[in-house]
Amino acid sequence: MRPDLARVPGVLGEIARRRALEVVPYPLPEPPPVPSFKEALLLPGLSLIAEVKKQSPSEGLIREVDPVEAALAYQRGGARAVSVLTEPHRFGGSLLDLKRVREAVDLPLLRKDFVVDPFMLEEARAFGASAALLIVALLGDLTGAYLERARSLGLDALVEVHTERELEIALEAGTEILGINNRDLATLKINLETAPRLGRLARERGYSGVLVAESGYARREELKALEGLFDAVLVGTSLMRSPNLEEALRQLVG
Repeated sequence: MRPDLARVPGVLGEIARRRALEVVPYPLPEPPPVPSFKEALLLPGLSLIAEVKKQSPSEGLIREVDPVEAALAYQRGGARAVSVLTEPHRFGGSLLDLKRVREAVDLPLLRKDFVVDPFMLEEARAFGASAALLIVALLGDLTGAYLERARSLGLDALVEVHTERELEIALEAGTEILGINNRDLATLKINLETAPRLGRLARERGYSGVLVAESGYARREELKALEGLFDAVLVGTSLMRSPNLEEALRQLVG
């Protein structure tokens, strides 16, 4: 049950095809108990998902950091959840990072990777994730099947879209946590108008689930466009560039 990655353009397709070649099932550890990602995002106010991200295709090296130290700082600063990159080549992450963070903090964790095989969902749960990222631009019409697989494993799924067509697929799949990415994953360009526009459209079409805005947020003023519409925001690069992770997060959450 793998998507057709030959159709996926740009950097997104390049990374996803490489990840697909690396998936080789192996015996997994018993999954640990984990807190609910969805419930954390539904707490009052705009919930902040703080991301541990050492590097990226758009930014290059962002910060040499111990993921555990970063996650602990985020927890102290008021994050509701932590996103941990596990893609090794372009983002410098690993499943070991996810495991170590799970052992160190009490917050729900999102496995941030390019899921292109159902076994990656099993890995996410086994290494301590409460949720996994499902990118509609990769999975296409298989989004619903991957969503069901995640649910069967006890995983929440952050189903990510960037266009109106992707939004339609996500809604048809029955997503309960909808992520709207301001970044075009093919060109890597950011437009902060994308999340509010597609978020309003989702609500107009009757979507009552959790809405998460992603990418490009650096200042508290930028989050005002999300208030009353979104339940959560995912912030990574701007936090990781800050000398004091805890203080940077406090300034965002107020």
